[in-house]
Amino acid sequence: MIIYGASMSPYVRKVLACAGEKGVELDVRPIGIGDQSPEFRQASPFGKMPALIDGDYHLADSSAIIHYLEAKYPDPALIPADPKLRGKCIWYDEFADTIFAGCGAKMFFNRIVAPIFLKRPGDAQAADAAERDELPKMLAYVESVAPEGDGYLVGDQLTLADIAVAGPFANLMHLKVEIDPGRYPKTAAYTRRILARPSFARWIEREAAFLQKVAA
Repeated sequence: MIIYGASMSPYVRKVLACAGEKGVELDVRPIGIGDQSPEFRQASPFGKMPALIDGDYHLADSSAIIHYLEAKYPDPALIPADPKLRGKCIWYDEFADTIFAGCGAKMFFNRIVAPIFLKRPGDAQAADAAERDELPKMLAYVESVAPEGDGYLVGDQLTLADIAVAGPFANLMHLKVEIDPGRYPKTAAYTRRILARPSFARWIEREAAFLQKVAA
């Protein structure tokens, strides 16, 4: 099973973490922005990562891919069967993908992707505005729902909700954006715990090493 994408994308990292939790081995094929590989484009007609190829089956979009993996490899379940828990799980996935990641993308693209990978200046004002005006709202929301202790966002076990919400915090780590444990104690502890899981940690360590290398 092939996954096209770069794990520094929260969407790709989310798929890799879900697969890791299920013990599913993926053949990760790194791609860059605007990649025109025919195989990749067959799976992702609009060039968005991640994209999946499983034999003669092709699929794009992180959430669609995760639902496919969940149906094909149901154990352990990452999407609850209970209607109310499932609804909450899908909401957190949507929040992470469209609201939180949208804020983070303005920072990550303009401070890392544009200057390091595209070799052009990023929009520093857009990045600063996102960190100043948008990020505090995201953190305040996560703080209001983050579990105490060893808990999870939905039910009593790890789900897609935790993987989706925690994932973008790895990009904040790469940006050296600190989560104030005095102001956001539950958020800081919760995300640190989720990102320390092997399904996340292996990719985050590789990303950090790669960024250090290219920056040097």
